[in-house]
Parts: sequence; C-alpha cells; structure tokens
Amino acid sequence: MYAQSMQPTEYEKLKDKIKGIKIAMLTTIDSQGDLRSRPMATQEMDENGTLWFFTSDDSHKVEELQRNNKVQISYSDEDAVTYVSVSGIAELTKDSQKINELWSDAFRAWFPGGKDDPRLALLKITPYKAEYWDSPGGKMQTLFEMIKGVFTGESDKSSQHEKLGRDS
Repeated sequence: MYAQSMQPTEYEKLKDKIKGIKIAMLTTIDSQGDLRSRPMATQEMDENGTLWFFTSDDSHKVEELQRNNKVQISYSDEDAVTYVSVSGIAELTKDSQKINELWSDAFRAWFPGGKDDPRLALLKITPYKAEYWDSPGGKMQTLFEMIKGVFTGESDKSSQHEKLGRDS
C-alpha cells in the first residue's frame, strides 16, 4: 500500500526536518467527513520512519481512525522557519515493549495508572508522503530575502521546498 512510498533517504530528510519539534497537529476525518486537528507530542520517529504518539484508546481520534486511518501531521518551527506536512496511515497499538521504551513519568498527568493504565495506547503512523518548506538561514535571512525581493523584484532564493514520497 502506501507504506513503501518513501525511500530511506526521504525518511532521513523528514526526520532531520522535524527533529526538535515536539508538538505536531494531527488531523483526522470525523464521522461527518470534516477535518479535526489536535496537538500531539511526537515521541519518536524510529529508524523505519514510523512516527509514534501516546494516546488514550477511548479518545475521539481513535474512533475516527477506525473509520478512516489516513492522517495528516503538521509540524511548525517558526524560529527555524521550517514547516512540514506529513501524510500517513495510522494504527492503534498497545505494544508494551514500545510503551516501555517511550514512557516518561510526565505522562502520568494523562495516564494516572502509568504504563499499566488500561487506556494507554500508541498511535503508530507510517508516512507515505511529506512536504516541507524551509529557510535554512532562519528568520533574519528570510526577512532579508523578502526585503531584497521588494526592491529588486527577485524571489527568495534561500527558501527550500520539496515533496517526499508518493507523488514527489
């Protein structure tokens, strides 16, 4: 299906773009076909390119994913002027080994029972395509390029935009 749509080098590039961005917006499709987004803390992007998030197995997003497991995840780092959009397939898992690996006691605020909380689950998201917009020079370089463009009519040549995976 979609899982093989990104190459290992593309996963590495994606991992590099989202490193340090802990909070993402996860978008699902609700029962009326409307898009719903909520903030989620990314726990890890593993060596296979899989994104991991803790969730409660009785949440609305889990209900939505049972109907349609396609998701979109948005990452934003305003300081680095980096924006990333990831399309993937979500799967709910209660893999105790992975939960132990990713667990931090800070999650007790949401899961008072700790790692053994019966509601605790993981969202395993396999990206099949991604897109990013990046200005490696940061805010000052971007601002300089914008001002320069106003006076010269030239577009910003320092910004990068690339599609990864399917349809890239």
